[in-house]
Amino acid sequence: MARINKATIADVARAAGVSTATAGRVLGGYGYTSEEKKEQVFKAAQTLRYQPNALARSLITGKTRTLGVVAGDIQNPFYASALRGISNVAEANGFGLLITNSDEDQAKEIQSVELLAQKQVDGLIVTTSDTRKARHLHNLRAMGVPLVLLDRAVVGLMVDRVATDNIAAAEQAVRHLIAAGHRQIGIVAELVDEESGGLDVFLTRAVAGDPMESETLYPSWQRLLGYIRAHRIEGLPVDPRLTLRAGSYSALAAQVVVSRLMTAPHPPTALFTTDSTMSEGTMRALAELNLSIPQDLSLICFDDLDWMSFHRPGVTSIAQPHLAMGEAAARMLLERIRGENYPPRTVLMPAELIERGSVARL
Repeated sequence: MARINKATIADVARAAGVSTATAGRVLGGYGYTSEEKKEQVFKAAQTLRYQPNALARSLITGKTRTLGVVAGDIQNPFYASALRGISNVAEANGFGLLITNSDEDQAKEIQSVELLAQKQVDGLIVTTSDTRKARHLHNLRAMGVPLVLLDRAVVGLMVDRVATDNIAAAEQAVRHLIAAGHRQIGIVAELVDEESGGLDVFLTRAVAGDPMESETLYPSWQRLLGYIRAHRIEGLPVDPRLTLRAGSYSALAAQVVVSRLMTAPHPPTALFTTDSTMSEGTMRALAELNLSIPQDLSLICFDDLDWMSFHRPGVTSIAQPHLAMGEAAARMLLERIRGENYPPRTVLMPAELIERGSVARL
């Protein structure tokens, strides 16, 4: 097959009757050129079907028109939908995407950030694996790299952030169970972070209503806080025995703790799971124990997944606006790349309670 010779800037310049430097300024979108010469260059480029060299343009302008994303787990439906939202906005604005995966491991996250920095992305959207020890993200901020956090905040890092209002959403879910007559309600959560002083200390402080810095808690801890607040508002005691800590982002770990609770004396009448991974493990445990929903146990899951509507009965869930979160994060990042100098913004998006058939009235 014959090789097709692509038109160069020099070819465009000759056809337009201008210098190569002038053609470069017009096609690169930088510097001043008269309207007459711009029209000549654009007409010549169209005639020659000129395709810009992105690498050459980035060397001149210092911009690659790419966004970098560090996701916690791209297999998780949350990230899949959020990435779609980011992609929609990036594509509409002529930006490409470089996506990496940290597996919720800080060493991998640091490697991903370094890789994206080497690729000279114009800005980053990051879901951090550690809300306290994130020196690499503080370094990015100090270097002036545009940065938006998705889902989680970092202590002391003043940058734009988009997240779900986890506390309010969890409170709504648990109060829905309480309104249906449930008083023994369990919660299934990862709760992997030890920095808060441990689960017992956290429960004691939250039950007492002590003020605490909730913005930089991991989502599972925020949802636990919403669970506790629902009990406090409704005047119900919190039973520590019903707070199930999986200790890792693992469906198997959730399955183990749920099985243990449901086979112990005085099991709960309802469970609230804090994300899709915990929901998967919970469903496995209930199937293994031959427990029926909602006859044997009522259930509300945080994160609305396709199978929850296909399951019979359908599973009541809390739906996060994944797509909208990704779109908002991308828009905020593009504003920073353009040089907008607003104070750091936090956008907390409301979640939606979707009622199906997994909650029985007592």
